[in-house]
Amino acid sequence: MNKLLFSLLTVLLFSNVLAQNSRLETKLLQTQTLTDKVFKGFDGLGNEYFVKNNVFIKQSETETWEYKNVALGKISAVDIINPLKIVLFYEDFNTVILLDNQLNEIQKLNLFDIDNTIFASKIGMASQNQFWIYNALTQQIMLFDYLKNTSKNIGNPIQENIKFTQSDFNHFYWIDEVNNWYSIDIFGKVTLLANIPPFENLQIIDAQTLLFVKDNVLYCLSTKTKSVFEIQIVEKSLPNFYFKDQILAIFTDQQLKKYKIKLP
Repeated sequence: MNKLLFSLLTVLLFSNVLAQNSRLETKLLQTQTLTDKVFKGFDGLGNEYFVKNNVFIKQSETETWEYKNVALGKISAVDIINPLKIVLFYEDFNTVILLDNQLNEIQKLNLFDIDNTIFASKIGMASQNQFWIYNALTQQIMLFDYLKNTSKNIGNPIQENIKFTQSDFNHFYWIDEVNNWYSIDIFGKVTLLANIPPFENLQIIDAQTLLFVKDNVLYCLSTKTKSVFEIQIVEKSLPNFYFKDQILAIFTDQQLKKYKIKLP
């Protein structure tokens, strides 16, 4: 089945189920007030991560840690999939900072100093002491070994414009301008996963599941069951959300709510 036919079939499928979707129930667990902090997620130990005035903050029930680097400007992205090696990306300076679990700086990498052809626009933690990098100059996905300071291209350059990216240890995901959802693994295998409905915000859970917001409604899409489920929450608007370990966080710059939910 070619890509065009696959896209047409999947978009028709998900458009139909979006109009007639089942619902997933949630249970409110916690509500807290945020004071000018941008919520970035939480880890498996319950620690929460924020950015406030360009300072990166980790907060437990009893302790708070902070990291700031004024010289590098704005924090462009945060990756906390490995809470023992947290990644901060400062795109304006093409620089990656690696932090330990107490936000001590382990490593600082100016990618221009290592290879002046790398203009990173996306960074994420990969396996085997590597970062995923999307090189905006070459439109190439790369794996960068941060212990050896070496890089290698993975797969072919991406020809389509990219509107969303996300990564985990073993995959780099992207969604192009016509909503085709792709993945590439650390060996360079590219897979077209689905053509998804239009969205305003999105989080990829794994290669078969994602959450997305459309018209202020939160949905769960499963390619395994070929279904879209509406997630029941009381919020009238959904500027931001984050899911991990059956906990769904809905947040603004004023408030954070956590719900218990089981995805299909």
